[in-house]
Amino acid sequence: MHDIKTIREDAAQFDAGLARRGILPLSHELLALDEERRAALAQLQALQAARNALAKRIGEAKRAKADTVELEAEGGTLRSQMEALEAEAPRLDGLLREMLAAVPNLLDESVPDGTDETQNKLEKLWGPSREFAFQPKQHFELGEALGWMDFAAAARLAGSRFTVLRGPLARLERALGQFMLDIHTTEHGYDETMVPLLVNDAAMFGTGQLPKFAEDLFATTDGRWLIPTAEVALTNLVAGEILPAAQLPLRVTALTPCFRAEAGSAGRDVRGMLRQHQFTKVELVSITTPEASEAEHERMTRAAEAVLERLELPYRRMLLCAGDTGFSAVKTFDLEVWLPGQGTYREISSCSNTRGFQARRMNARYRPAEGKPDFVHTLNGSGVAVGRALIAVLENYQNEDGSITIPAALRPYMGGLARITAT
Repeated sequence: MHDIKTIREDAAQFDAGLARRGILPLSHELLALDEERRAALAQLQALQAARNALAKRIGEAKRAKADTVELEAEGGTLRSQMEALEAEAPRLDGLLREMLAAVPNLLDESVPDGTDETQNKLEKLWGPSREFAFQPKQHFELGEALGWMDFAAAARLAGSRFTVLRGPLARLERALGQFMLDIHTTEHGYDETMVPLLVNDAAMFGTGQLPKFAEDLFATTDGRWLIPTAEVALTNLVAGEILPAAQLPLRVTALTPCFRAEAGSAGRDVRGMLRQHQFTKVELVSITTPEASEAEHERMTRAAEAVLERLELPYRRMLLCAGDTGFSAVKTFDLEVWLPGQGTYREISSCSNTRGFQARRMNARYRPAEGKPDFVHTLNGSGVAVGRALIAVLENYQNEDGSITIPAALRPYMGGLARITAT
């Protein structure tokens, strides 16, 4: 969330930042509402001062045995005016907060201009893609032919965009998640964390999912939400806190199911596991100081890249353009893994720096060695999406007979199994 004081100080810069996202100027509307709110507060303070002065005069008149009828009538008028303003000021404050909550974060200067993913910037290309002596298949063709991936059973259970995995493919997905957790906790300094899969409105608001993206979420009948990513729960662990600077950075990770309605993706990736209502992901979250957040962003992205490199999966790092950067982020790197069955790169991790945007929504601060408490910077990233890693392993490690060679890094997690074959 934006600080209205910052908008007051440089409205032109605020509007220019929104223009990069294709949003029309908002500063005039926000500042007009802010001025109305401030005027109401100033008037309320003036009335409070007048009431206090009047109370003193009434007290003096009573001690002097003077008539206080007119003074008390004046006091009644003041009370009526104050009651109206005591309702109006919070209403205006709520409207301003509601408007600010709907405004996305401003972008870092290094983010390229552009309207969609076609204008993202290639930052890095890692690993040669495998040369196949046969036409590589897509993951759903491989999984169904093996007999360990069942979309029909999933559809009977829950409808479209769900998958049932069995036998060695179910174990392979579990192995991938454990492998990622082990790397991040033992090599990259993240603390493994178990978090609720259901959260309240405040948690969703804090990380920016509410109110804007409510249609992409699954809600329960008791007013809670299924997490679309463990970022929501992990980041909100510091909501409302003032952390000692010595505790930063905090680095936490979790392996959880994630749930997304995918309301805006009708007709996209309808076959296979690429776009599911339920999927598994290892999430990385860092809480740090403003001075350290840029370096932490690079560190987090490298942690996600290490997973792909250990699995020997070709990938590329993309710097997202203005039109493709998410609501809360100032800057995002996407890691896209090569899928030979599709003949293209697909996103498998997204690492974002939100700076103080989420922290302001959550009121998450730290206490520096000198000065007043300030908002922390929050970062989040996929380390990585387990289901998409499974897809990438199937497609990159497929053999002509339809079997799947298990990457060397995963074999200890698969009981030494080297190849997945048909049922």
